[in-house]
Amino acid sequence: MIEIRMHGRGGQGAVKASIVLAEAAFQGGKYIQAFPRFGVERRGAPVEAFTRIDDKPVQIRSQIYYPDGVIVLDPTLIEVVDVTKGLKKDGWILINSDKKPETYDFGENYKVYTVDATKIAVENHLGSRAAPIVNTAIVGAFAKITGLVEMDDVEKGIDSAIPRMKEENKKAARQAYNSIT
Repeated sequence: MIEIRMHGRGGQGAVKASIVLAEAAFQGGKYIQAFPRFGVERRGAPVEAFTRIDDKPVQIRSQIYYPDGVIVLDPTLIEVVDVTKGLKKDGWILINSDKKPETYDFGENYKVYTVDATKIAVENHLGSRAAPIVNTAIVGAFAKITGLVEMDDVEKGIDSAIPRMKEENKKAARQAYNSIT
């Protein structure tokens, strides 16, 4: 079983990202589970969302304490939240950032990736310049770095889980996928 924890702020799309990711894995024939954990329910407050992906039915019904990977939708959360808490050794961290992965020092136990999902979201008119919605771009980057879901399945997940601007969201996911080297 692969367990992923996402850190975002209310309104960025972390919860929807966990759902799109789960839908993409489901389209690829996997068993899935996606769910959020909120603190104070307001725009801008820290939010966690979780996704489990497995080849057999997922029976666990608890929050993810020891993820295989972590997705950070807002890099300012790194200063506020211990995003590596419980992260398994040799785990990966995907950060929405315009900085190079080497900028972040989480120690040698983790592989760090970055994608400028904010820029991609703004270019595709997802949200506003002040509050871009980066969820589908981050899922596209996830597909590239992990290989756990195919890009075609991400697009099917977007069709299933995103109510509007489907083509813009698919374009953002593909841009993020292609931007990872």
